[in-house]
Amino acid sequence: MSLTVTILGCSSSGGVPRVGQGWGACDPRNPKNRRRRCSILASRTKSEARTNVLVDTSPDLREQLLAADVDHLDAILYTHPHADHTHGVDDVRGLVIVSGRRIPAYLDEPTSKMMTDKFGYIFKTPPGSFYPPLLDEHRIHIGREITVDGPGGSIEAMPFRLDHGDMDSLGFRIDGLAYTPDLHSVPQESFRHLEGLDVWIIDALRHKRHGTHLSVGEALEWIAHFKPRRAILTDLHVDLDYDALAGSLPPNVTPAFDGLRIDLA
Repeated sequence: MSLTVTILGCSSSGGVPRVGQGWGACDPRNPKNRRRRCSILASRTKSEARTNVLVDTSPDLREQLLAADVDHLDAILYTHPHADHTHGVDDVRGLVIVSGRRIPAYLDEPTSKMMTDKFGYIFKTPPGSFYPPLLDEHRIHIGREITVDGPGGSIEAMPFRLDHGDMDSLGFRIDGLAYTPDLHSVPQESFRHLEGLDVWIIDALRHKRHGTHLSVGEALEWIAHFKPRRAILTDLHVDLDYDALAGSLPPNVTPAFDGLRIDLA
């Protein structure tokens, strides 16, 4: 049973190009510079059957699911409650209608509170409405593995805590891959989840330091510390042109781009 992780989006919160700011330093002629908001899809395949686990529901989710030809989701995992990681949730409606069942969604307490306040209808039908809920809520507990069963086999994801500046966010370890899209530092308690990695997809917002995200230089320092076989930089702002960034990185580090597929043994 093979496992593939697809980067559905790799931009910072405003996307690239950015409304009102355009392309920034990014060359619009390079399709790798057109970036949707951060999300990944983990898929395990057995024969023709597939298990799909989505991480975050970005505001670009409709286009992301269409581009990746996703016809069902077996679960959704959430990293944190910020708008660029949650506000596309209604775009799973078509999948729920086709399947006739709610999608299991795994959230920590702060993310659950925000989504209940802003999108309460996705968990419970409001009074007077005939639309069914979209998600079946499950609580995330740090250090307790999440197992998603599906037609292509099981996908296991281990949640771990990250420091996102003024709040916590979550990273996920899926087999030999770690996904940490929004972080400012890694707490000591989470170090063990970043050891022995084949692939680390890590936040690298821009060259200049930021109060809630890693800079490119800081991301490279963490990569040098944990020594994954391969690292991929995500959450890329309009400052970071794909080719210019790629040419400045160590051999085992590359920028992400939308549609990048990572095959894991």
